[in-house]
Amino acid sequence: MTANQVLIEKLTFRMLLRIVLGFLCGVRALATENNTAQQRPPPLLLVSFDGFRADYLRRFDMPNLNHLYSQGVLVEQLTNVFVTKTFPNHYSLVTGLFAESHGILASNMYDPISKKHFRTSNDTDPMWWSQAEPLWLTALDSGYKTAAVMWPGSDVTIRNRTATHFFPYDSKVTFEQRLKNVTEWILGNKKEPGVMFAALYWEEPDGSGHRFGPDNTTAMQKALKEVDDNIGLLMSELKRTGLLGHVNVLITSDHGMAQCSEERLIRLNDCLHPDNYTLVDLTPVAALIPQKDADVIFGILSKCHKHMTAYVKNAIPDRLHYRNNERVQPIILVADEGWTIIQQGNKLPRLGDHGYDNSLPSMHPFLAATGPSFRQGYRTSSLQSVDIYPLMCHLLSVPPRPNNGTLYQARCLLADETCWDVPLVVGLVVGVLLVLSTLTVLIRLLSYRRSSGPRAFQRLQIDDDDDDDPLLE
Repeated sequence: MTANQVLIEKLTFRMLLRIVLGFLCGVRALATENNTAQQRPPPLLLVSFDGFRADYLRRFDMPNLNHLYSQGVLVEQLTNVFVTKTFPNHYSLVTGLFAESHGILASNMYDPISKKHFRTSNDTDPMWWSQAEPLWLTALDSGYKTAAVMWPGSDVTIRNRTATHFFPYDSKVTFEQRLKNVTEWILGNKKEPGVMFAALYWEEPDGSGHRFGPDNTTAMQKALKEVDDNIGLLMSELKRTGLLGHVNVLITSDHGMAQCSEERLIRLNDCLHPDNYTLVDLTPVAALIPQKDADVIFGILSKCHKHMTAYVKNAIPDRLHYRNNERVQPIILVADEGWTIIQQGNKLPRLGDHGYDNSLPSMHPFLAATGPSFRQGYRTSSLQSVDIYPLMCHLLSVPPRPNNGTLYQARCLLADETCWDVPLVVGLVVGVLLVLSTLTVLIRLLSYRRSSGPRAFQRLQIDDDDDDDPLLE
């Protein structure tokens, strides 16, 4: 290879390296520019409509919600945390943690260290909630005022603090009354600035889903019309107060809903006498403490019913993130979708229920958002619910506490972020490499052809003293 060929190859390689590095540095610089350009953020309002199953968006007419996300973003399905119950998932939304990490594992719990019992009707003991810190407390450290209205855990003194404004839970307080307080707190007054983060909870369509089941089209249409009317009321109130367009609004839920039936009952006492265990929680994820030989009891329960799966604590699948907490009981039983675990009898407690495996689409909620920080008319198919917490921290410029979420995919929802499709970026880089590699090969081939062309005639010189001529052998 000549010196010119070597020089050409070196120049080609350097050009290739500069292009790739320039491309990657440009992406990094653009992302850094977007992050550093942000000034004091707009206030953030998080609203949860309990039990809003993701496919309700397709099954029922909801003009106000449709108008909201048509001007903002829609995540069609959120993969929530196991168990798919109200308290665990609402605490995951504001902490970014799986249930095993924040400690609110179910509607009914037993703590073997303190020997205390937890019920949703008796939930204000700070011990249960203090394994994690919700956003309405974390934001206080950034100098913000915060508010939480009826959100699970919001009326509890967690690590000796509460939100700036909160109400003890009272189901009789209407959505309109809750909303009015929230907007007044966001606006602030002459005495104190407005809150920067507010969380608002509403009980429907969960209540109707339990009573009638999600397959009751007539009943659920009525319930979801009321929900949609409340969303319309929310947007009207924001417009009336001048907050519309100046506040970021996230509307989401904690879980979905599955249809149950009296033909799909699992009776524990048909398999095991109640003297053999202490029941902590029942359906559709039962948690129990064996009172006799644990291996024998587990063996019986594992064969109890073909639509129920039994797990000992240390064998709970990793994907459920439901093993590493002392409040997880020695044995849990998980019913298949639509099946109900009872102890005895034939009574179906609810026509609709949730709590099932969080991989089931029927358990998934949704996310819609609008406001100055969000893209317009953007839709995506899925997101993890634990990713909402780092998204909210980013929107508020609040340093997040350690969490199980990531901003990687949620960043695509934001107007000031460049959302790179990783497979596309990798494909572009590989394409550039292939093109430049091809050019390098072509240059080599052309150089080789030039160097191997016809040469000027030269007479072959023969040494007469060469005794090694093979023709003479």
